[in-house]
Amino acid sequence: QVQLVESGGGLVQAGGSLRLSCRYSGSIFGFETLGWYRQEPGKQHEAVATISSDSSLEYADAVKGRFTISSDSAKKTVDLQMNNLRPEDTAVYYCVVRGVSDDGRGWHYWGAGTQVTVSS
Repeated sequence: QVQLVESGGGLVQAGGSLRLSCRYSGSIFGFETLGWYRQEPGKQHEAVATISSDSSLEYADAVKGRFTISSDSAKKTVDLQMNNLRPEDTAVYYCVVRGVSDDGRGWHYWGAGTQVTVSS
C-alpha cells in the first residue's frame, strides 16, 4: 500500500510563490508517473507536473515556466515549486503516483490534497 502526504499549501498573493511537498511511503515499484494534479471547484482533475519512470518531465501548458517539479527517490519525496502564482492557480493540489502491475493492471494512489489559494 502506498500512502502520499502533501504539505505546503496556503494563501498567497498573485505573483507570490509556494512550495508543495509530498512524502510517500511504501513501494512504487513499477510506477509510470509521479507528480501533481489539481482540481478547481466544479472541474475535473488535471495533471500539473509529472515525472516519468525514465525521469522525463511533463508540465501543463498553463504552468510551464512558472512551476518546477523535483523528486528525491532516497527521501521518497516529490516537490512542486510554484512561482509567479496567478488566481487561476487556485485549486486543491494532489500528489499522485500511477503505475502498471506485472499483470498489466493499472494502479494509482492519491494524497488527500492541499489547498492553494491565490488572491488577486
